Amino acid sequence: MPEFGGRQYLDGRASDPSKLGWMRGAPPPADKRITFEGDSILAFPQIRWSLSHMRELTPSVNVWRGRGAPSHFERYERTTEIDALTITDTDGRILRFDQALLDTYTDGILVLHRGQIVYERYFGALEPHLPHACHSVTKSYAGTLAAALIADDVLDDRKTIPHYLPELRGTAWEDATLRQVMDMQTGLAYTEVYGEEESDIWKYHRACGRRPRLAGYDGPRSLCDYLGMIRKEGEHGTFEYKSVNTDVMAWVMARVSGRTFAQLLQDRLWSPLGCEEDAYVHVDPAGMQMGAGGLCVTLRDFARFGEMMRCEGMLNGKQVIPASVVRDIQSGDHPAKLDDGYSYRSQWWVTHDEFGAIEARGIHGQRLYIAPDAEMVVARFASHPLASAVIGDKITMPQMTALGRMLRA
Repeated sequence: MPEFGGRQYLDGRASDPSKLGWMRGAPPPADKRITFEGDSILAFPQIRWSLSHMRELTPSVNVWRGRGAPSHFERYERTTEIDALTITDTDGRILRFDQALLDTYTDGILVLHRGQIVYERYFGALEPHLPHACHSVTKSYAGTLAAALIADDVLDDRKTIPHYLPELRGTAWEDATLRQVMDMQTGLAYTEVYGEEESDIWKYHRACGRRPRLAGYDGPRSLCDYLGMIRKEGEHGTFEYKSVNTDVMAWVMARVSGRTFAQLLQDRLWSPLGCEEDAYVHVDPAGMQMGAGGLCVTLRDFARFGEMMRCEGMLNGKQVIPASVVRDIQSGDHPAKLDDGYSYRSQWWVTHDEFGAIEARGIHGQRLYIAPDAEMVVARFASHPLASAVIGDKITMPQMTALGRMLRA
C-alpha cells in the first residue's frame, strides 16, 4: 500500500469505486453511502466516486451547451505506444505511462496532438458523459472570462475592487486592483491549508455550503457574507494563492456584465466551443455561483477548452477568446514570478518549460496541461487521496515532459 504523509492508502486499483461498491443498491447500504451530511465527499476512498457525482451531493446550476451540434475531434490512435512510454519520476523510479496513471489515482485522461485525440482512457466512476469536479481548474475558466471582458473594455483591471463592489469597502480588497486579484497578489488575513482542519479554507467551505455546518454553527451563511469578513494582512503586490480572490473576481464579472458565472460560461465558452455535454457549477445557500472551484465538466469538453487556449483562442475556425488574452497569459512577462520558476497570470500557472506550457490546476490531481511547442493538450481528472499536488507531481511533471517529447519528435 502506498504511504503519503505517514499514512497508508489503498492504491489506484484497490480503491476503484466499482470494486468498493459505493452508492450501489436501492437504497445503498448504510456503510456504502456517500452523503453531504456525512462529510465524506472528500474523504478517501469515497472521493474516488464523489468527484464524478458532485451534482448528487451539493446544489448546482446548469451550464447549457446550446442547441448546436458538438464540435468534432478527429482520432489518431496511439494508445499502445503511449501506454508503453517509460518515465522516470523525481524519486528515480522508472515506470510505464499506464502505471503512472494508476499511481496518481487518475479518473480520466485525454491527450490531443495537433487537435486529434491520440489517447483517451477512463477509470473507476468516470464515464465520457459524466462531468467531473474541476476544483481550482475552475479559476482558469473564470480568469479567461475576466481577461476577455477586459479586452472587450467591459472591465478595467486598474480599478480597485470597491469601484465595482461597494460592499467590499473596509475589507482586504478595499485598495486591491482587479489585476492584483486576478494574479493572486493580495495581502489577506486568510489561510488555505487543506491538511489543517482549523485553516480558513474550511470556514470558507462551510459558509458556502460545501461542507456541513457543525451543531451550533453561528458563522457566515453565504459566500458574500464570508468575503465581507476578510481583512487585509500585509501589503498587496506579492503572490499569495488564495481562492477567495477568484470569488471576488467572479462577483465583479457578474455585477458588471449582468450575467452569472454559469451564463458567462455558456455564452462565451460552452456554446461557441461546441461542447458535447452540459456542465454545472456549485451554488452557495444564497444562490451565488462558485468561481474558485465549483465547476464540473466532462473530459472531452475539458480538452476542448485546452485546445482553444493552445490555438490562441480559436477553435474550428472561430475566434472564441481574443488572441491577445491568450498571448498575455503565455508571454511570461509577469510580475508574479515564483520560486519554482513558474509565474501566475489571470488565474493560470505559466510553466516557462521547454514546451511553453500553461497549466490549470485543481486539488486532488485535476490538471489541464497546454503545451504549444509540442502541439499537445493533456486533460486529466483524478481523485488522489491528498489535496496537495506535491506528491502527485513527482510523477505527473516527468510524465508530461516525456509525453511532450514523444509527440514532438
